[in-house]
Amino acid sequence: MIVMGGIIGSGIFINPYVVAQQVPSTILIFAAWAFGGLIALAGAFIYAELSSQTSASGGQYVYLRDAFHPGLAFVYGWALLLVTQTGGMAAVAVTFAKYICSFGHAQASDNVAAFLAALALAVLTIINCLGVRAGSTTQNLFMILKLVAIAALVAFGLSVTGAPPTAIARSTSSPPTLWNSLMAFGAALIPVQFAYGGWQTSCFVAGEVREPRKNLPRGLLLGVLGVIAVYLSVNFVCVHALGPQGLGETRTPASAVMRMALGENGARIIAVGIAISTVGFLSQSMLTAPRVYFAMAEDGLFFAKLARLNRARVPAFAIALQGVLAIVITLSGRYEQILNYVISVDVIFFALTAATVFVFRRRVRAGLAFNRSEATFRVPGHPLTTLFFIAACAGVGFSTIYRYPHNSAIGLGIMLSGLPAYLFWRARKAASQ
Repeated sequence: MIVMGGIIGSGIFINPYVVAQQVPSTILIFAAWAFGGLIALAGAFIYAELSSQTSASGGQYVYLRDAFHPGLAFVYGWALLLVTQTGGMAAVAVTFAKYICSFGHAQASDNVAAFLAALALAVLTIINCLGVRAGSTTQNLFMILKLVAIAALVAFGLSVTGAPPTAIARSTSSPPTLWNSLMAFGAALIPVQFAYGGWQTSCFVAGEVREPRKNLPRGLLLGVLGVIAVYLSVNFVCVHALGPQGLGETRTPASAVMRMALGENGARIIAVGIAISTVGFLSQSMLTAPRVYFAMAEDGLFFAKLARLNRARVPAFAIALQGVLAIVITLSGRYEQILNYVISVDVIFFALTAATVFVFRRRVRAGLAFNRSEATFRVPGHPLTTLFFIAACAGVGFSTIYRYPHNSAIGLGIMLSGLPAYLFWRARKAASQ
């Protein structure tokens, strides 16, 4: 539930139209979503091996710290707090507000959207401060509800008469150059990767999972496979009902499909489903990401209060910090801008985390890390599958920077500001010892 809840947010309901704009072809649309699923699966293999080696909370932060340097791990946590996690939460919170307003036949102004998003984030922050069980119960409930909404979308979408052949025929055009085709496909992978992102966050709570070395790898693989099946089903229904060209022209494809199937009532039903899905994603984010800031504080590299547990044995200060910053980021930036901030930074740390597999395996062979030889899962097809994931991350990162240099530069600039912040905290730690 945590793995799938961390992946399925608002992206699958909105991003199909962004992908269809970049590659207005049925085959390429499915190819983009299938390829994105392969990338996510390869990543799940890697994180399954890494999570089977340690039971410490913190996920990528712990892997990067132990494999490379605490400074690199700190920059990751810094970027997670200021860009990737909070940026993704802000984008999803804004989507939640818009769909809530659309259900009431109202147009969401910036102020109304900010208020509703802030309210949702505040409530979820409080729930997760009450304990892991309260947060996970909320997460499981929303995950079940969003799967019901997606099942309804697929079932009713299949009952819609397919788009006429003329609509599909119009979607074809003169063949572009190979470079333009590759760039278009790379651009299509940006929203796809955003929609598939989040499976890695389950590793953040490894310290609070029963038998994490066995259950985390199993949950990662089953969760990602389940999401691939869900995403391909939703895209099949959208292309079936709207056609590739119609999909590219429809900013709310899920609502359009349900409206075709059930009229305005259908649009209202899916609006509620999308709102539930976005809240479920926000709940998962509140449950998992603060464990990274907790780990940073435990290492003496962040505010000491973030390493404190409340009576419910959860890092309440870290959870509160995540919620407050998500609210602040919600007040600025469009969905597309935030998406580019997140992806340009996220793929860098995905690739670096994948590289830790080589480091840890080399240490085991050299006899320097006996405990890591106890891993209960190993990446199948390594090193080819690991190198495929790294190359795919590099390709998506290049495409994001190439297509959206200004937004990517902002995200990368915020990430790099973590270097002087790390030096400050390291000096402060040294002075206190």
